[in-house]
Amino acid sequence: MKILITGGAGFIGSHLADALLARGHEVYVIDDLSTGSIENIKHLMDNPKFHYRIDTIMDMMLMSDLVKVVDQIYHLAAAVGVQYIIDNPLESLTTNVRGTEIVLELANKKKQKVFVASTSEVYGKHNKFPLSEEDDSIIGKTKISRWSYACAKMLDEFLALAYYREKALPVVIGRYFNVCGPRQSSRYGMVIPRFVKQAMMGNSISVYGDGHQSRCFAHVSDVVEGTIRLMEKDDCIGEIYNIGSDEEISIEALAKKILEKTKSKSEIEIIPYEKAYEKGFEDMMRRVPSLQKIVDAVEYERKFDLDSIIDNVIKYHKE
Repeated sequence: MKILITGGAGFIGSHLADALLARGHEVYVIDDLSTGSIENIKHLMDNPKFHYRIDTIMDMMLMSDLVKVVDQIYHLAAAVGVQYIIDNPLESLTTNVRGTEIVLELANKKKQKVFVASTSEVYGKHNKFPLSEEDDSIIGKTKISRWSYACAKMLDEFLALAYYREKALPVVIGRYFNVCGPRQSSRYGMVIPRFVKQAMMGNSISVYGDGHQSRCFAHVSDVVEGTIRLMEKDDCIGEIYNIGSDEEISIEALAKKILEKTKSKSEIEIIPYEKAYEKGFEDMMRRVPSLQKIVDAVEYERKFDLDSIIDNVIKYHKE
């Protein structure tokens, strides 16, 4: 099968390319390297079944040429990371909404199956846990930049479901929860690689907020496997799935665990959100997914617990 990955030089996209090639598929990648890296796909460039274009998904003619030759599309291209969204709000909105619209419009011509990568951010400021796919979204005010990302990804979901209902386009939506692992950059606020890098360099570990907020971290390999399984099963078409881990830890406890594992003498520095991001910044205290739906659908399982994820990231940075 010929498969297109938008954002294929990104952290998740490059691991997805690895997995699809290992399954014997022919993989086409497009990425503008705004948050991805050519280093992520360098090891694939000699593979005759791997093809890449460093360009933007906003180029309708180029995307049309790519979509024409493939059987499936994994749409991962998006502006990602809290810091990047705050620094580039207009570009983030345009890429996340118009880019998805282009992918769906072109895929609809040949009815290729499309995976649309969404995010746990769409749940917003929820106080119900664990978060189920049937739960409402509770989004903050428009003056807070971070919610623009949540709203853009919600609109992506609306678009995908509209194409499914009105045009019978086969789509699958996955909401990613804090995916991490090798190749993830610390540049855009991704917490585990940032903490690991700070600890290994002997710098202060910068914990934003009060550190009591908790998250669940999933290894990219587990997430990619779950994503592919969803695309392989026709029963998943037209559905939304949480993809991640339900192993919860506070950010302060995470920092302490990373300090212990790296044997670092770094100190933990608590930095208020407004100093780290922007005035009025809002965050959710907990974000824990219900994984029952994806477990029932494709027997989703996690092979990496949090300790092995951190060990994996530390090993990657050492190498």
